[in-house]
Amino acid sequence: MADVPMSPAAQALRIPRALPRAARAALAPLARAVTYTRWLHLLTGAVVAAVCGLVYPGLFGVRPVQLLWLPVLPVVPLVAVAMVPATRLAEGLQARLLLAPGQHARHGRGDLAPRIAAAPSASRGDRARTALWLVLRLEAGCLMTLLSVQLPGLTGALVTAAAGGTPTPVLGVRIAGHHGWYALLAPLPLAALMALVVAAGSLMAAAATRLLGPSAAERLAALEERTERLLEHNRLARELHDSIGHALTVAVVQAGAARAAGTREFTDRALAAIEETGRHALEDLERVLRLLREDGARGPAGRPGLADAERLLESARAAGSALDARVTGPLEELPGPVSREGYRILQEALTNVLRHAGPVPVAVRVAVAPDTGALRLDVRNPLPDRADGPDGPDGPGGLGGPGVGAGRGTGLRGIRERAALLGGEAEAGPYEGEWRLRVTLPPNRPARAGDR
Repeated sequence: MADVPMSPAAQALRIPRALPRAARAALAPLARAVTYTRWLHLLTGAVVAAVCGLVYPGLFGVRPVQLLWLPVLPVVPLVAVAMVPATRLAEGLQARLLLAPGQHARHGRGDLAPRIAAAPSASRGDRARTALWLVLRLEAGCLMTLLSVQLPGLTGALVTAAAGGTPTPVLGVRIAGHHGWYALLAPLPLAALMALVVAAGSLMAAAATRLLGPSAAERLAALEERTERLLEHNRLARELHDSIGHALTVAVVQAGAARAAGTREFTDRALAAIEETGRHALEDLERVLRLLREDGARGPAGRPGLADAERLLESARAAGSALDARVTGPLEELPGPVSREGYRILQEALTNVLRHAGPVPVAVRVAVAPDTGALRLDVRNPLPDRADGPDGPDGPGGLGGPGVGAGRGTGLRGIRERAALLGGEAEAGPYEGEWRLRVTLPPNRPARAGDR
């Protein structure tokens, strides 16, 4: 695993490479920032006990046995606080910040933050787990605070005894005698403290993923959100493929036709068509990139529909196709998803005609059924004499004849996917000496909010 760049503080804690491997492995947690953030998290768990201790039994002039009330008295108030939904959100954020290792922590187990929920309690089970978490934090915090004070005190007592002084009793134990070898024992309490800090921090992080982790409903919601995002990105990728592919195909056909014609008038018209098609493609590209940057803005604003189909037809005519187009029915009454997907299907169909058959005569029929409101698209172009090739229309030579849907690319597959998502169907293949694409989209797809 590659080393992650360290902060100046971590640089100061770098473990010398001259040490044996076992010693370096034992000291490695001391060079991780997450060890100390977890220690801080453990100590803050005792704050509530300290506040309650100001009321009873007090923090000064009390007997040691009375201090045993400190981890007990706050339990009931903490359980009551856990019933507030926002408590889980606050605890989840704090646990993510202090317990979950990030890149700065040089931790090999990966980021634990996604396994700790940062959301208010949504059920009785969430509130119960939050209550258990708060009680666990209280007890662990009181114990770790006690050890964080007493173990360094024990080290100081050993050093004092080794120097011939009179040490203060620690944890109820008085160090007897004055021996120089006490100095050799002095580092042991500090080593024990750091080992406890590392172990307790790891246990608290594991407990956080259990008690503050996402519930089954939250995991399902996150999975659905991720699925929606992937579907949206897939749709945007198809739109970008259709738009840019159409623009490039028109530009290539126009440039070739202009060079073959060799007249200034035709060249001017070809350049104008290339300019117009390229401008619309740039608009589509900018819109798609903006949606991808926003990562979740699924609004269809600005996406063209069949009301803008004349733009596609003009591009095909400008590319040299003899286009016979008939549009019937109330296109403006189509649901938003049907109109937009119909536009993209028509765009891909015309693009494939230009790409695979060239500027040939094309018949386009766009109709909205007056009785059912279903959208029907029919695009046809003539088949050349060698249309079927040696292997037939469905042989290895292609996925059908030249024209709409020819080749093994994503064009025909994308058209079928778009139709299937709307509950429709798409058929492509030779028909009466022509290559025909026929698509039917029903209008009864339930639209999501913002579809129109």
